[in-house]
Amino acid sequence: MANTAKLTVTLSQLARMIDHSLLHPTMTDAEVRSGLELAKQYKTATACIKPYCIPLARQVLDGSGVGVCPVISFPAGNSTIEVKVFEASQAAEAGGSEIDMVVNVGKVLSRDWDYVTREIRAVNDAVVARGAILKVIFENDYLRDEHIVKLCEICSDLDVAFVKTSTGYGFVKQPDGTYSYKGATVPHLKLMRKYSKPSVQIKAAGGVRTLDELLYVMSLGVTRIGATATVAILEEAKRRGIGETQVEVEVKPMASANGVAS
Repeated sequence: MANTAKLTVTLSQLARMIDHSLLHPTMTDAEVRSGLELAKQYKTATACIKPYCIPLARQVLDGSGVGVCPVISFPAGNSTIEVKVFEASQAAEAGGSEIDMVVNVGKVLSRDWDYVTREIRAVNDAVVARGAILKVIFENDYLRDEHIVKLCEICSDLDVAFVKTSTGYGFVKQPDGTYSYKGATVPHLKLMRKYSKPSVQIKAAGGVRTLDELLYVMSLGVTRIGATATVAILEEAKRRGIGETQVEVEVKPMASANGVAS
């Protein structure tokens, strides 16, 4: 993409791109509450939370327009189909408006597409029946392109609302023994947009930490990101003069190993 590419945006539009992530396993109740207040202040699309936090999230976010987005079988995706359906159903009934569910990665790598399809169908049906929508987390760091393409096709056939790149916790052991992850990469985002039908939205999670990275993934067709850097992104937007009147902004291609990997 040329450096002269442009997008027309508002601050509210950027905020509504963000699922503010409150998923670290060590977060205390006070830290979760503080994060929920932040999501409320900045009017993000949702606050992405662990299921036990749903009552607190509903209390803090009541009347704000910010959705409650619990995660299911997070982050490994290894629960049985029946357990995932139960957990997702309970989360939706408790007030979750958007449900992020981790697919069974082992079954994907085994190419057991019948199982994977049954799992996604069962969870999606349960969520939709309760008035919520489903985002299916692939955990792309563990997968090859062929797996990502097939998952996009399955999710398209099942009319899933979103496909999502990562949990943010899918660390892969490297040859030197350390663990790292790439999260949302440009090639994977392009692949997901290409092989998902137009009605299936794309959520980029893991590594989108700056305004420039958010603008760039928007230019690729991403409509939602998962982020902990909400304040940094939106305050930078304000500093650049982005407010409630539409403004044209430059989109810069990203090539940072510390952000959205190209």
